[in-house]
Amino acid sequence: MKTAFQSIKGTFDILPDKYVAEGTTIFGSSDWCFVESKLRETFQRFGMKEIRTPILEPTELIARGIGQLTDIVSKEMFAFERGDTNYVLRPEITAPVMRAYLEHHLDQKGGPQRLFYIGPCFRAERPQKGRYRQFHQFGCEVIGSPDPRADAEVIAAMMAVYRSFGLADTRLRLNTLGDAESRPRYREALRAYLEPYAGELSEVSRQRLRTNPLRILDTKDEKERRLLEGAPVLTDFIDHESRRHYEQVKMLLGDLGVTFEEDPYLVRGLDYYTRTAFELESPDLGAQSALAGGGRYDLLAKEIGSEEEVPAVGFAAGMERLFLAMAAQDKSFSASPNPDVFFVALGEEAERWAVKMANAFRNEGLIAVIDLKGRSMKAQMREANRQNARFAVIVGQDELAAGEAQVKNMQAGEQKNVPFSDLLRTIRAEREAMIASEN
Repeated sequence: MKTAFQSIKGTFDILPDKYVAEGTTIFGSSDWCFVESKLRETFQRFGMKEIRTPILEPTELIARGIGQLTDIVSKEMFAFERGDTNYVLRPEITAPVMRAYLEHHLDQKGGPQRLFYIGPCFRAERPQKGRYRQFHQFGCEVIGSPDPRADAEVIAAMMAVYRSFGLADTRLRLNTLGDAESRPRYREALRAYLEPYAGELSEVSRQRLRTNPLRILDTKDEKERRLLEGAPVLTDFIDHESRRHYEQVKMLLGDLGVTFEEDPYLVRGLDYYTRTAFELESPDLGAQSALAGGGRYDLLAKEIGSEEEVPAVGFAAGMERLFLAMAAQDKSFSASPNPDVFFVALGEEAERWAVKMANAFRNEGLIAVIDLKGRSMKAQMREANRQNARFAVIVGQDELAAGEAQVKNMQAGEQKNVPFSDLLRTIRAEREAMIASEN
């Protein structure tokens, strides 16, 4: 069949089975469910609870939260106006989570709030491997604690996520950005260092030199990276309290057995970060090697309207990049569950019987499928085999008259007659024995 419409460039359909689109593997819904289940299981072990925020948010929330000069706000937002209100499809989830924390007074629940999320985000950037206009983000936030243990716990949760999928060869980079006064001082020192080299910078970096010179530290251009070798480092500009906080975070990570590399040039691209900053990389992702990243963002709450600072730390990661890393390391996904029983019905009366019996099996927790096209017995058996059903239950006029069905074990090829009254018990017992042997 043909259609006049296709999915928008930079988006993709998640089908029951994986497929390849424009040279990229799009994993199936069973793979997504498996990954999401693992994420929830891991976060919950850290005492975290799930939060879900709307895809639509006020444009001003994102602009103020992320920063007017960031690429996300200046170039990549899907924003629109309806009536007197400006909306945006959320490009990230940390600012919405903080908005929800403030709006619903979650501070009154007592103690820091440990929150995690999984959901779609949107950025109007050029689609490429691992980067889409609609992508899926997961992460966690610990809101309400200035303690370095919160930073270490978030990093430990991030590492536990990737460890749960068996991913190896990751590299954790760590830095401190100092407080609200440290960063502007460093920004000016970096600008002063780079201005004499402005003619040697790319057009993008020259623009960043004017607006947000810290973003130049993210450059992948080898010539620019060599220029940065003599640049001032942020750790020379941070305040005493931030330095003490950083040393405690490093000590705690050592206690947890988390290996990291200090990188004085690591900055996060969003304006709300202070103190701890970190990024997890995988060599399997090529030049765009980041798997996840995050840090402390004590300034965010005031940026979006709070009268007081709210200490917070978290990380965010892309689901699609996790899939790429898993595929590169040949990590397996959980298979989609196959039918326990496929009912092969011959004739109108048998079809009615199959509808009723399949529903009875489902009510008992089994996966039961019936034919919906009135096909021949041969075609139905072929379909049962295609769906990898454990058993085929065959019923026609003769079986209805005798009150018993033909039950075929599709793996062993054995077939026998079973009374209708004993059908559920027999299949359940043989199914459990089959599962036990598989394990």
